[in-house]
Amino acid sequence: QVQLVESGGGLVQAGGSLRLSCAASGSIGSINGLAWYRQAPGQQRELVARINSDGSTNYADSAKGRFTISRDNAKNSVYTVYLQMHNLKPEDTAVYYCYAARFFGLSSWGQGTQVTVSS
Repeated sequence: QVQLVESGGGLVQAGGSLRLSCAASGSIGSINGLAWYRQAPGQQRELVARINSDGSTNYADSAKGRFTISRDNAKNSVYTVYLQMHNLKPEDTAVYYCYAARFFGLSSWGQGTQVTVSS
């Protein structure tokens, strides 16, 4: 099992910045990618950014140029993945979820952290 715990959400004005963190623990050796998804009210959950085991990254078009995903090397059996968000817009308001893609088709989700951007 992999446990994911997000933090760093909150309320910010448009144009502001936030950094989300996700601590991954447990069977971290089974992780081959970490990602951030978000879900706004009444909308489907969507991929925001992903970082793969080789360090390569992918971004949604809406995140390119404003968001950066990164990760720390495992320390004390915990990976931490970050989502640095700049120039936030009201349409970025959503619950942000951390996601771990694991070998053999397994996956894990965090509980989510609310990001609210006021205009």
